[in-house]
Amino acid sequence: TVPCDTKADDILKMNPDGIMLSNGPGDPAENVDIIKEIKKICASGKPIFGICLGHQMLALARGASTSKLKYGHRGGNQPVKQLSTGRVYISSQNHGYAVNNASLPKNAKLSFVNTNDGTCEGITYTDIPAFSVQFHPEASGGPLDTNFLFDDFVNLINNPALFKDFKPQFERIDAISYFQSTIKQTKAAGKASE
Repeated sequence: TVPCDTKADDILKMNPDGIMLSNGPGDPAENVDIIKEIKKICASGKPIFGICLGHQMLALARGASTSKLKYGHRGGNQPVKQLSTGRVYISSQNHGYAVNNASLPKNAKLSFVNTNDGTCEGITYTDIPAFSVQFHPEASGGPLDTNFLFDDFVNLINNPALFKDFKPQFERIDAISYFQSTIKQTKAAGKASE
């Protein structure tokens, strides 16, 4: 465990098997110096797993952008869809910013989305051994649905090419848009039958 202002060179001198970018508060884009160090860590070839703020700063280091959510995602009941399996998990979250889906660089694949609003909940990188999630898979006391992500990190450490061919198998869900369109269709059908 090292402080957030530790230089990449000092971290890499420790020769870690993998690097965890942990959660934290605030606007991720304000952490300019830390993001520069994360870029260096990305270039090292060490496996990386980012959680929450770590997820956002890893995305920024790779060229994506972030923006403030209108209300944020808070609580232990946030549904996230894994795009490789189509399965929805309940997650714990506490953040006010999100990675912009459309800003992901070429070798970054959307891996999880929030089913309420379609925002980015996870990214898998295919050109470096790294992945990240916006939610908290370590949320003991909260849902434990996504504990398997720590096994994925160990597998990535043992096989840095694990995600090289990653492709989402399912489309993202945006429940708000879905229900708005369903309501419009229902109203239109009701008027047509009158």
